[in-house]
Parts: sequence; C-alpha cells; structure tokens
Amino acid sequence: MLTPAQCRAARGLIAWNQQELADRAHIGIVTVHQFETGLSRPRRVTLEAIRRVLEAAGVEFIDEEGGRGPGVRLQKSPSGELRLPR
Repeated sequence: MLTPAQCRAARGLIAWNQQELADRAHIGIVTVHQFETGLSRPRRVTLEAIRRVLEAAGVEFIDEEGGRGPGVRLQKSPSGELRLPR
C-alpha cells in the first residue's frame, strides 16, 4: 500500500517536513516519524490519509512490478509539465 521509504521520498519531492505531512493528514507527528523509521505500522485508515494528501500535492505512487521496488514521482499537469508542490 505505502512503504516508509515511499513516504519519505514523497515528502522530499514536495519539500514537506514531517510536521507538515502530519498537519495536512490530521495525524500526529509521532505517527509519521514512527512509520517512516519503521518503528510501527499505522492503521490502514491512517496510511490512506497520508497517501491521499500526498497525492493531492502532486505525488504519484508507483507500485512494485517485475522485481523493481515501489517508488514515487511527481505527476504531470494537463499541459505536460511537472506539477509543482503547493
């Protein structure tokens, strides 16, 4: 669904710190920190909230396929340019 590495990479693409992600997803910063460091696995609803706000900011999640690991990238706008973070 969403890996800790994808979460860290997604934040990096849009220049958010952990607090900004926590605020926008309406979750605690401790939850973000513990997830990203692998200390805990949040509930599914929490992971969905994290993914939803990152996608709304222009992040596209790439599923694992053909032996390649999962990843992230910025979405393109309808004009074909990369979306800039909000």
